[in-house]
Amino acid sequence: MVDSLPRSRLAIAVLLAVLAGYIDGIAFIYLGGYFVSFMSGNTTQSGVELAGGDLAAAGFGFAVIVAFVVGVMAGTAIRSPRRDRSWLLLLAVAAITAVGAALASAAPVDPNAVTGSALLGVAPTAVCLALGMGAVNTVFSGRGGPSFGITYMTGALVKIGEGIVGALRGGDRTGWLRYLALWLAIAVGAIGGAISYAAFGTAALWYAAIFAGGIAAVSSRVRASRGSAPA
Repeated sequence: MVDSLPRSRLAIAVLLAVLAGYIDGIAFIYLGGYFVSFMSGNTTQSGVELAGGDLAAAGFGFAVIVAFVVGVMAGTAIRSPRRDRSWLLLLAVAAITAVGAALASAAPVDPNAVTGSALLGVAPTAVCLALGMGAVNTVFSGRGGPSFGITYMTGALVKIGEGIVGALRGGDRTGWLRYLALWLAIAVGAIGGAISYAAFGTAALWYAAIFAGGIAAVSSRVRASRGSAPA
């Protein structure tokens, strides 16, 4: 879990949370209310659309969910049980995010008009971004170490609440702060994504791809400094 991560890995987790929030903030606006990392939200949204008879919107949401799961599968396949390949996984995330950015730039849309059949125009971008976010959630999986999903913020909030009560009862006074850092990171990322989208439109996704590449470089450097230990 997060409270057992060394500081170097915690720093990478925080950076990835910022990245996820940034991309999801952009996607939420660009896709007219759908997410690429928050699948609980998409499940609810799709269920509501299905109940309302909008099969296209419901199908879009479920397609994004499937893409996310496929991204998790791909990330798991890239990772090795014997060697740390976080840097390679993050390079793949950077690449698929860049593809999503290119697709979005080639087909800009009015977020207010992204409904029903119009969702088909943004579907390729949504799929690419969801694939990347699914893969991001596998960075801290496997190799026998602490395992958790970067974008599982509901779980992080639960840990914050539990940690505060534990601290008041005389337990660990600071462990919950790590979960707070992750929640703040994804919130800051979402704010940054919304601001960037307002300023640059879909071109803001290129910054996400560059940022993901930078995190890959940091992960590789940390891994090298720790020898064979995961970064």
